[in-house]
Amino acid sequence: MKILFSVIIGLMLFSCSNKESAPDVSSIHVDVQLKRFDKDLFSIDTNNVQQSLNKLQQQYGSFLNDYLYNIMVLTPNPDSIAPKIKMFIHDYRFVYNEVQKKFGNFDDAFNQVKKSLQYVKYYFPGYKTPAAVTTFIGPVEGYANVLTQSGLAVGLQLYLGQNFPVYSSEFITEVYPDYQQRRFEPAYIPVNCMKNIVSDIYPEKTGSDALVYQMIDAGERLYMLDHFLPQLPDSLKTGYTQQQLEGCYSHEADIWNYFVQNNLLFITDPIQIRDYMQDGPSTEAFGKQSPGFIGQFIGWQIVKKWMNANNKTTLPQLIQIPEKQIYDEAKYKPR
Repeated sequence: MKILFSVIIGLMLFSCSNKESAPDVSSIHVDVQLKRFDKDLFSIDTNNVQQSLNKLQQQYGSFLNDYLYNIMVLTPNPDSIAPKIKMFIHDYRFVYNEVQKKFGNFDDAFNQVKKSLQYVKYYFPGYKTPAAVTTFIGPVEGYANVLTQSGLAVGLQLYLGQNFPVYSSEFITEVYPDYQQRRFEPAYIPVNCMKNIVSDIYPEKTGSDALVYQMIDAGERLYMLDHFLPQLPDSLKTGYTQQQLEGCYSHEADIWNYFVQNNLLFITDPIQIRDYMQDGPSTEAFGKQSPGFIGQFIGWQIVKKWMNANNKTTLPQLIQIPEKQIYDEAKYKPR
């Protein structure tokens, strides 16, 4: 059985149309600063790199170590670090110049992240929100977003727009295929930052559960993103194109019936599950126009249905409820 996603024009099915109103969080204080490590690093005296790094250590504390050893993946050898940083600054100067053209002013993205942290604090008052949003430039094949002890770190080299020429090089396309490069846009900065926060609040599980429970687990994460980023379109939060998202809604019953009729809901084989629970250009069973990671969509709908019937449940309570209970009680059966 194969379901083909048809091209749907003009439907504009935004799931936010039936969302509850976002709470007023304007009075919630979050102490977060914007730090432009990218500017400070590329402004150092490259004739005195070690001395400049010592100054950055005083300014950025533990983040510099995270940058050198985890983001840049340098060996902790004082004799080799300075020459490699000097070479990196030279080789990546053109990337830095492009970053400054696009992100010379980072206030819009920072304010979106700060607003989202206010929502995090609203729903999880006891959670210690990051003290800083630190922008950096790292290897293009490296990290876009990291949550460190010092706060959220954003790798701007991976937000220069999907048409940035470096992304089309053979090496980078092997690391990041087209469907991932489509998300190398500034609009994904708050989404990826909040995904790190969601994973910090609700650590990911091992993946040994039955498929439907893994779907619900992914749906809970997406439901949390809904509440942390109520101002953003669902296509950004899911990573789907708008057409893919519309296709999921228009074929929701068909997608669910596929899993039911093929006895897939309770499979535990990781190889089988991978087709539905990992990112990809599409899901083979549903055609080339479908999104990858389609399992999160179904899990999201199950969670929303359960929460609509249990609307006094808080987000901290939701993530403590067993996925089996949510599945049993939701009685999800789209038409």
